[in-house]
Amino acid sequence: MASDIRILPATIDDIALVLQFIKDLAEYEELADACVATEEDLREHLFGSNAVAHAVLAFVGDEPAGFALYFFSFSTFLARPGLYLEDLFVKPAWRKRGIGRALLAQLARIATDRGCGRMEWAVLNWNELALRVYRGIGAQPLNDWTVYRLTGESLTGLAAGAPAVPRP
Repeated sequence: MASDIRILPATIDDIALVLQFIKDLAEYEELADACVATEEDLREHLFGSNAVAHAVLAFVGDEPAGFALYFFSFSTFLARPGLYLEDLFVKPAWRKRGIGRALLAQLARIATDRGCGRMEWAVLNWNELALRVYRGIGAQPLNDWTVYRLTGESLTGLAAGAPAVPRP
C-alpha cells in the first residue's frame, strides 16, 4: 500500500483532471464512445449554484492516482440520505496499492459524517479486480435488484408527457 496516499475534495481548478479520469474510466470500461462529458458540464454540475455531485481525488505524493465521483440519494425505508458512488477509477500504475480502498474509506467517512444510512454503487460483472476490493471491505451485492436506465429519446419522450414542475 502506498503510505503517502492523500484524498482531497476536487475543486473547480481540478475540472480538467476529473474529466481526464472520467475519460480514462470510459476507456477502461470499453465505453469511450458513450463519454460525452465536457469541462463545462462538470463545472456546472460539480461546482455551479445547483451542484448535484461531488468528487474526491487520490494523490500519491503529488501525482494524481485516482478519483471517485458521488452524489447523495435518499432512502425512504431508512428515512435517511444515502451516498451513491457513481464512478471510482484508479490509474493502472497505481492499482493494488490500497488507493481504491482509501477512496472508498473517504466516501464512507463523508457518508457517516452526513448521517447517511447507506452507501451504494454499481459495478460491471466482469470487473473482478473491483469485485475483490468490494468483497474485501464487506460490501454485499444486491442480487434481487435489477438496475434500469432511461436515456436519450426514451427519457425525453417520457418527460414530454408530464407537466412542468417548478424547481424546489
